[in-house]
Amino acid sequence: QSNDSLLAGRKLGETEPLAYDSFDGRPMQAWIIKPPDFDPSKKYALLLEIHGGPHSMYGVEFQEEFQIYAAHGFVVLYVNPRGSTGYGEEFGNVIHTKYPGDDFKDLMAGVDAVIAKGYIDPKRLAVTGGSGGGLLTAWAIGHTNRFAAAVAQYPVTNWFTQVGTADGGYTHAANWMKSMPWDNPTQYIEHSPVFFAQNFSTPTMIITGLADRRTPIAQSEELYFALKARKIPAVLVEIPDEPHGIRGAHPSHRIAKTENVLAWIEKYTQGQAPSATSAGN
Repeated sequence: QSNDSLLAGRKLGETEPLAYDSFDGRPMQAWIIKPPDFDPSKKYALLLEIHGGPHSMYGVEFQEEFQIYAAHGFVVLYVNPRGSTGYGEEFGNVIHTKYPGDDFKDLMAGVDAVIAKGYIDPKRLAVTGGSGGGLLTAWAIGHTNRFAAAVAQYPVTNWFTQVGTADGGYTHAANWMKSMPWDNPTQYIEHSPVFFAQNFSTPTMIITGLADRRTPIAQSEELYFALKARKIPAVLVEIPDEPHGIRGAHPSHRIAKTENVLAWIEKYTQGQAPSATSAGN
C-alpha cells in the first residue's frame, strides 16, 4: 500500500465507534481514538474535539491530527452533536435560534459516556475545536469547570460583533439567529460566550489566523480580554497570513497550530504520562 513506508515506524491508535443517548434521549454517534499501546488498567487524559460548521460532520475517516494527540497519551473523543449534517433535516436544524445550547449538552453526555468506561481521569479533561467548535469550546468554559484546559480555535465569541463584521455575518444572523441584533438582543446575549465570562475558570488558549474573515480576529481578542480581565491563565496565538481554518499556503502554520494545542493541553493535564488505576477505582 502507498502508506506502508510512512507507517512502518509508527503505531496508530485504535479507533472505535461510540453510541450513546443524550440528556433528552436523542441518540448520538461518536468515535474514540485510544493511544497506541492502550492499557485499560490505566487512567488517561481525555481530549474532546468539536467540529465546526455547525452543519458538518465527522465520519469513518482517518483523522491525522487526532492520531497525533492520541500518540501523546490522550484518549480523543469526537462527536456529531445535534446540528450536525447526516442525520436528517430536523436533527440539523433543531439548533437554530438556540446555538450554542443543547448541542453542548450532547457533547458533555459523550464525555460522561467515555468516563463511564473506567479508563479516563475526570480531573484531566481537555477540550478544543475550530470555528463552530471554537464557539462551543468558548461556550464550555462559561458553562462547566470540568475541563482542565481549553483551546478555542478561530471561535465566535460575541454574536453582536460577529454578524456585524464577518464575511458571512448577515447569513449567520438570518439562518441561525433568525433575527437581527436590534430585534432580539436578549437572544444574542444568551448565546454569546463572552457574556458568561463571570463563570470562566479554565486555562484557555485562543488561536486564529490574522487573515480570517469568517471569524475575524476581534472575536478571539474579545475572549482573550475577558479571560485576562478575570485573571484566568490565557494565551492568544495570532497566525499571520492564515484564513479561516488555518489551512492556507503555509503548511508550517498548520503544524504550529497542532503543536500549540498539544503544548497547552499537556501543560494542564500532563497527558503524556497516564497514571495507573488505583485499587478500588
